[in-house]
Amino acid sequence: MPEVEVKDRNNNTVGKINLSNEIFDLPVNHGLVHEAVINYLANQRQGTHATKTRGIVRGGGRKPWKQKHTGRARAGSIRSPLWRGGGIVFGPQPRDYSYKLSKKVRKLSLRNALSAKFAAGEVIIIDDIFMDKPKTKEMVEILNNLGLYSKSVLIVLPEKNDPVALSARNIPGVDVTMARDLHSYNVVAHNILLMTKEAALMIEGSGTT
Repeated sequence: MPEVEVKDRNNNTVGKINLSNEIFDLPVNHGLVHEAVINYLANQRQGTHATKTRGIVRGGGRKPWKQKHTGRARAGSIRSPLWRGGGIVFGPQPRDYSYKLSKKVRKLSLRNALSAKFAAGEVIIIDDIFMDKPKTKEMVEILNNLGLYSKSVLIVLPEKNDPVALSARNIPGVDVTMARDLHSYNVVAHNILLMTKEAALMIEGSGTT
């Protein structure tokens, strides 16, 4: 089992923790992680894009000129796709891009994403991040101490913590999530995972395994 140092907010080592091989030390299947990321992004799409076909464009109900003996090409509507201001042929229409991955695939892809982060040395375990009230300055100080300020950081907490979330939301590149909401996309979308010790243990004991 991989052993990781546990840091405090001043970047001092205050202990060690053993992480599960089944979550943080797998041979990484990048294709599986990619599949989960594409699924997540597809499910976020609104699919509200639309173009107007000739049947939707306003006007064009009257035949512009008679069929024969004008010397001009036949035309049935000024809203034909061939005309300026006409409808669009085969343009995008509203649709649902979402699709499901099996629970097994989602769990395995998350474990692979965490293993990839750990192998790259991009997982930092902190003993705790506690704040009485929101204070961005204090959060910046913690990140500075850990050498993470100006980096893309995902802070993983064991449970909802409004003071921490509010303290981090104005810092560019820093996001906060709970252990149960972790998924492949937000793992790979950040350079560093800053996990509390309790959150790391929660991930090991949750449905991720």
